[in-house]
Amino acid sequence: MKPFVLLATRAEDLPADEEYALFLRDTGLREDQLRRVRLEQGPMPGLDLDELSGIFVGGGPFNASDPWEQKSETQRRVEAEFAALLDEVVARDFPFLGACYGVGTLGAHQGATIDRTYGEAIGVVRVSLTAEGAADPLLADMPAEFAAFVGHKEAITVLPSSATLLASSPTAPVQMFKVGQNVYATQFHPELDVDGITTRIHAYAGYGYFAADELDVTLAAVRREPVSHPSRMLRTFVDRYAR
Repeated sequence: MKPFVLLATRAEDLPADEEYALFLRDTGLREDQLRRVRLEQGPMPGLDLDELSGIFVGGGPFNASDPWEQKSETQRRVEAEFAALLDEVVARDFPFLGACYGVGTLGAHQGATIDRTYGEAIGVVRVSLTAEGAADPLLADMPAEFAAFVGHKEAITVLPSSATLLASSPTAPVQMFKVGQNVYATQFHPELDVDGITTRIHAYAGYGYFAADELDVTLAAVRREPVSHPSRMLRTFVDRYAR
């Protein structure tokens, strides 16, 4: 089998390593089958799509909608690298699944309106599939409505005509979309479990996702409802595209 790649941007080792472990667990892939590239550590290597089965993108602290002058040199580099990669991915309709930061990368590439109108506090939301989502093969095993973990400052307000809306939530109209037949992005985190999101809450406590006195409230918010369905799509993605 040709390997998959996980493109990651987390600078903190603990949540970065845990993210990789969660992707390994939920995809069922071994480390040699899911190669991790930590983009915050250096330039994106050349990716020969003919030698890959598919691409995953993890989450991270970058916000696509931040003013250019407020973005670090690392973020600017990463955004340029993703723009070039997505030129080829979209043109070839190559298997791609971006989780959380995937909305910022794929959405920005397609010209979506991304701003802070629909940011969601860290917690659990109810995600509902659209008619197109219910018919999509990547979501074939998903219920029409399911619980998912979120936590983001920005979101897509308006999708471009090139994208198909697959899922929404009451507080964010674009929770999942696709371009073509094989290029996907989710606003929610399909890879996360309670332990994983707890690690991230502690790791990013000073990043403005919640106030300094809201740690306990935030930890309680991710435990108010079980989350079990979203991870299914990661294994489905592998089963569908492994080659």
